[in-house]
Formats: sequence, structure tokens, C-alpha cells
Amino acid sequence: MGRPRSPWLDSATGGELDDLRELARTFCEKEVLPNVEKYAAQGHPDRELYTRAGELGMLCMSIPSEYGGGGGTFAHEAVLFEEGARFGEAALGGMGVHNGIVAHYLLAYAGEEQKRRWLPKLAAGEWISAIAMTEPGTGSDLQGITTRAVRDGDHYVVSGSKTFITNGHTCDLVIIAAKTDPTQGAAGVSLLVAEVSDNTPGFRRGRILSKIGQKGQDTAELFFDGMRVPASHLLGGDSADEGQGFYQLVGQLPQERLIVAVGAVAAMETAVELTVAYTKERHAFGKPLFGQQNTRFVLAECATLTRVARTFVDDCVVRHLRGELDVPTAAMAKYWATDQQCDVIDRCLQLFGGYGYMTEYPIARMYADARVQKIYAGANEVMKELVARSL
Repeated sequence: MGRPRSPWLDSATGGELDDLRELARTFCEKEVLPNVEKYAAQGHPDRELYTRAGELGMLCMSIPSEYGGGGGTFAHEAVLFEEGARFGEAALGGMGVHNGIVAHYLLAYAGEEQKRRWLPKLAAGEWISAIAMTEPGTGSDLQGITTRAVRDGDHYVVSGSKTFITNGHTCDLVIIAAKTDPTQGAAGVSLLVAEVSDNTPGFRRGRILSKIGQKGQDTAELFFDGMRVPASHLLGGDSADEGQGFYQLVGQLPQERLIVAVGAVAAMETAVELTVAYTKERHAFGKPLFGQQNTRFVLAECATLTRVARTFVDDCVVRHLRGELDVPTAAMAKYWATDQQCDVIDRCLQLFGGYGYMTEYPIARMYADARVQKIYAGANEVMKELVARSL
């Protein structure tokens, strides 16, 4: 039957996105797969993965060329996210944050001087970026963050801690969600952009967190103890933008959630393909597993769910390219696609029998990697609340 061709693949001319897919696939084969065990053991990819991606033009592809980016659209980013998910390796997950999230906060809200300072470094892979929202006591409820940023002359003094931060161990630039006015709820949240290193006063990287999946992806704790950030690094660049952080976050979250959904569908497609191939080769009771009616029915159901998810998420991508993807629809895509991802991969793993539980089989790693998809970018329960509010 094969995969249907996504309608957004025709949004670029001359087979550009098809060529990019081949480049991304080759990049994963040559740069990621040989280092899977190394990245998992150290808990993060090497910085060279980013510099190599930058050399190949695969970073910040949807950022205008005047800022060092590729001048493309979200469709270019989606191709990279899909190929990373199809390889079942989480090392490219940090690039989703770097390319599709942090760079777009800077593009949307940073001043011109800030954009020209920061975005070319991100596009080249010279700097790795992160966004620090979640705290030890606050997950999806961003209004409840306790990290403080107190104005002191030409600086903000930042104190607090963040956890579950993708790219936290390696980042050179981090967007920090902090309370500049703790009496104002959502209106008291601001976003600050900090340039950081291991020698930045008042900044400390905590431990690399041990996870059940996505072991090669950099996830860390960050601590701020009186770290000084120039007031000009308030995202927006003007004192009038203080207190706009929550609304800036809301404006960017639909793309973040779409990124998660795009990866979910690609992972589902890969799981079905791997399982079809395995069940046609593996024999039991004198015939291939695929010859068993239960096997065929399970795979028929998984293939159908995957096709439905592909159609829905493709429609969301098309809407996003037109600037029409709204918050409730992005929430639908994020929660439903990741729910189906976990279900389909679980059912596929079952057909591998005992081998499905062995980590040398990609389906086992995909199973472990998938579970967090229902948690980050807003827990799926929160997504359902957002959908319900629109009814």
C-alpha cells in the first residue's frame, strides 16, 4: 500500500523537500546511528552533531536567510523531524527544540540586533539552544512558575531552578520563563534570553537526568542563583514587553505541539513497516506470523490508525503553512497522535514476542521513546482541556 504523499511536500519547488529528505536520511545513517550507544551512555549527543548539521544547512531551515537560516518554511523542518523519528533515535529531538521552537521565539519576539546576534550562531550549530519553562514543582501550569527575575539597573537578577530541560547540558543560549511580577499571575511572566557557559556566574547545570527512553537526548536540570541577564535580553527588547512572556509562550505552543504530532505519525509508520517485515519473516506453528489471522488483523488496525493520523496531521501542517493552525486544533493533533503512537507501537511490539522486549530491536527503543510524547509540550490531559474550552 505504501505511504501516501503528504500534500505539504509540494509546498517547495523542484523536488526540494524530497532532496532534503534524502539528505536528512543520510545524515541520520552516517552521523546518528553509529553513535547511538555512545550518546545513550553519556546522556547527550556530541556538539559536533550540531556543527555537522549546520554545515549541511539542516539547522534553522525555516528562519530567513538574512539571519543565517535556510529561508524555508515549516515544511522543511517537518521533513527533518520525520526522518529523525523514523530512525527511532532521540538524538535529533534536541534539534526539534533548537530549530522549531527556540529559533522561532527569537524570530517572533527578539529585536533586530538580537536576531542578528543569536540566530546565525544557532543556524551554524556554533551555539545550541534551550528553553527553560518546567520547574520541579510546576509542569504544564506555566502560571505557577516560581523562578524570579528582579530588575536591578541594566540587568535582571534571576534565581530559581528548572528541570526536564532539553539541551540543558550543552546549551549556550537559554530562554528562561521567569516571574518579573509574582503578584500578577500570567501577566507577571516574562521571557529572558541568557547566554550561558559553565563559567557563567550564578548559573549551574545540574545532573543529566536518567530517563526510561530517549536516552541519547540531552535532558538536564538548570539552577540560577543570582545570575545576571542584561535587561536588553528581555524577549521583545523593551520594558513594555515585561509581563508578556505567558502570551508569547501561548503564541508559539501550537508549532511546538505540531512538531510532536509530526514525529508521532512518522514513528507509527515506521513501527508498522518494521512489524510487517518481521511477521512475514518470522515463523510460528509452521507458517509466517503474518499468516495468522490475528497478526493480520492487528496490523490492519494499526495501519488504519496510522493512515488516519497521517491525514489529520498533514492537514494541520497545511493549515500551519497558511498561518491558520489554531490552539485547539494543535492540541487535538498533539494529544491524539501521541495517544495513537503509544498504542500502535505497543501492539506492534507484542507481535515481536520476546524479541520486542530486547533493546537491540528498534521497536523496543521506539516503545520507550514514545511514552514521554504524551507528557511534554503540555500533558495530554491539558490538551483535552484546551479542546474542551473551544467547544
